[in-house]
Amino acid sequence: MQIRSLKTINFSEFLAVFLKAFDGYFVKMPTEVDYYRHRWDMAKVDYDLSFGMFNGDMLVGFIINAVNHRNGHRIAHNTGTGVVPDYRGRQIVDAIYDYAIPILRKKGVEKCTLEVITKNKVALKVYERIGFTIVKDFKCYDGDINTELGRTDFKMKKVGMDFFDWNRIDQTVYSWDNDIETLKQGNFEFYAVFNGEAPAAYFIINPQTNYLAQFDVFENNAKHWERLFSAMGRVCKTIRTNNVDAMQNDKLFYLKRFGLKNTIDQYQMELNL
Repeated sequence: MQIRSLKTINFSEFLAVFLKAFDGYFVKMPTEVDYYRHRWDMAKVDYDLSFGMFNGDMLVGFIINAVNHRNGHRIAHNTGTGVVPDYRGRQIVDAIYDYAIPILRKKGVEKCTLEVITKNKVALKVYERIGFTIVKDFKCYDGDINTELGRTDFKMKKVGMDFFDWNRIDQTVYSWDNDIETLKQGNFEFYAVFNGEAPAAYFIINPQTNYLAQFDVFENNAKHWERLFSAMGRVCKTIRTNNVDAMQNDKLFYLKRFGLKNTIDQYQMELNL
């Protein structure tokens, strides 16, 4: 078997292998080609720096790397690792990383990151064997916002991305796919929530998919959190949000208070090169 980059692979053929590798996964994966093409374009996937294990011409395992500068570092974020069922147990992921890491270093990558579902003990063991360490806990939620608990003493305005000073909004609490560098490439709407004339909170959402990517208050105040959830409920009563930093206790409290259910948890892991 041989490891090669994915730069020349046919996208539809690759996606078929990807979905085969994720069949029976902990969460149901979308199957639409356009969904993945758009998602990986947003994330800045670099197919030259993404790699697969091939048995002849047949792809049997892969690592998909998005590469970009985040928080002062050039990072290769693993946005998808998979091995088809017949080839599992052969340390294929280890071999791909052994091959990839020297190439990533030469391209100036300082750090590899990834997210793994906490219940996925097999994958967690593999990543720890390679040298990754857990640096953050994430929680995922979905459900209907209980707007009866909310407030009406606020204004909400749909704004452009440039309305906010992103140097003052901490992006380190967000995962790769929820970072502003990813979101600005996508079909997201930006909202400011006002208490009187002063901005009290903000949120970023895709109302077509009900996906809530970022949300926070500018001052940690119970009334502002209530205004924020009331505003979000006006745009999308049913929402889903992934990878909320488990250290953000107030955010987790209000997600639960307004009726959202914790569906699954993930670890963020890092490997310094």
